[in-house]
Amino acid sequence: MDKGLHTGIVPGFAMHPISEGNLYQTSDAKVSFLARLFPSLVFYSKLSLLVLKASILASKGKYADEIWVDTSVGVMRALESVGVQVEVENLSTLRNLSEPCVFVGNHMSTFDGFCYPGIMRPFIPFTFVIKEDLVKLPVMKHIFRSRNPILVTRKTPRQDLKEVLQGGAERLAGGLSIIIFPQTTRTTEIKAETFNSIGVKLARRAGVPVVPVAVQSEAWGCGKWLKDLGKIDPKKKIHVCFGEPLQLTGNGRKEHDEMFAFIEEKLKSWRKSES
Repeated sequence: MDKGLHTGIVPGFAMHPISEGNLYQTSDAKVSFLARLFPSLVFYSKLSLLVLKASILASKGKYADEIWVDTSVGVMRALESVGVQVEVENLSTLRNLSEPCVFVGNHMSTFDGFCYPGIMRPFIPFTFVIKEDLVKLPVMKHIFRSRNPILVTRKTPRQDLKEVLQGGAERLAGGLSIIIFPQTTRTTEIKAETFNSIGVKLARRAGVPVVPVAVQSEAWGCGKWLKDLGKIDPKKKIHVCFGEPLQLTGNGRKEHDEMFAFIEEKLKSWRKSES
């Protein structure tokens, strides 16, 4: 894996949908009659093929970063093909990074894990903090394991903190940025009491900046029986916005509060504009 940092889009990511501007927006795409009638069916049909292909390659040790990006972009295109609009703001944050950092974001839906690679990896190498259970899932386990993630159990907070601080610091020192979702589960709401400070703790230990990431991805809903397979609602727009990097001072509480406020304000703004 290439662990260097880059300015601009890295050569080799030919399928990447993001322009060199500061904003990505879905262009007017033709949506088929079938997709208009059955957006969830059409989307999940395309998703299953993308995931199966990725899993086969990952199981053979051939799931390179470029293919990871292609898969992620394919998922975003599948969403757009059934009428979901995607908007990504402040891409200059990614383009201008000169060192690895800890991204701290709210976690709303399955979109967050599938589509961030297509948005972020062409600019910076990174990995996720994920639940240990995910690397045991049929088909998906090969993909998750290939990404060198930091694993947590969500059952023993003290051990999870140790794994994140130690594993995260090692990866950051090697040039990999880290994405952390401080909330313990996917939710459409953001609350201060459940938005923990683990991202700040890791950034302090590693001596790197933190970057807030706000996402509104209710268009990919959470399922009643299987959370990953929720309803696809093209009437809702997907928003992503990166904040500016924050250098930590003191215990990092000030920056933690700033990140929470950034995400909270973006969610309020997006909902207000679409109400």
